[in-house]
Amino acid sequence: MKHKYKRLLLSILLDLIGLIPLIDIIWAPISGYIMTQLYKGTKGKVAGVISFIEEIIPFSDFIPTFTIMWFYTNFVDNKNIKEQSSKSLDA
Repeated sequence: MKHKYKRLLLSILLDLIGLIPLIDIIWAPISGYIMTQLYKGTKGKVAGVISFIEEIIPFSDFIPTFTIMWFYTNFVDNKNIKEQSSKSLDA
């Protein structure tokens, strides 16, 4: 299985962990940190803050922050798409 699809499965798993009731105060900083490790640079830091806020606010746990970030990184972020295209042309 390709690396990016493993990251998608991990993202879905992390979003499911965020749905567990009553762990928000513990999970919020952990999810923010994990997000910064999965996605480097400015976009990872911004996503980490968003993930933290989403987890700490009551009743917002249903937002799949990790999965949204995976889709953004793989389908929206033009720089990433261009890099993948050039890699496939070089191969």
